[in-house]
Amino acid sequence: MRNWMLLCLTSFPLLAGQVTIEDVVFTPGASRSWNVAVTLRHQDSGWQHYADRWRVVDAQGTVLGERILHHPHVEEQPFTRSLRGVTIPRHLRVVYIEAHDKQHGWSAQKVSVELDHSQRVAKRLP
Repeated sequence: MRNWMLLCLTSFPLLAGQVTIEDVVFTPGASRSWNVAVTLRHQDSGWQHYADRWRVVDAQGTVLGERILHHPHVEEQPFTRSLRGVTIPRHLRVVYIEAHDKQHGWSAQKVSVELDHSQRVAKRLP
């Protein structure tokens, strides 16, 4: 029992403070592209520790679009930032959103989104 408790206590700080994806919205853009809005929550504490990017990737990890966040959002939580004109190949039905912060790197959380290119709709998968 003690070993398990020690493992839990030592593992917790590694997960604490990671960026969390709270919402994702895909809307049709021009010329078969998508506009993507992502809402993040993170305990930004200044220039050394803040959520600094999010990206759209396929199942193999190929980056389809990336939004760089150039400054901390200490007083603005959660916050939403958009990326326009993300081209996603028609054969892809599911894409993923990943988020990054300066101290922890890429969060373990991935949000999956199912795309229907013919109807130009997207929905977040559970």
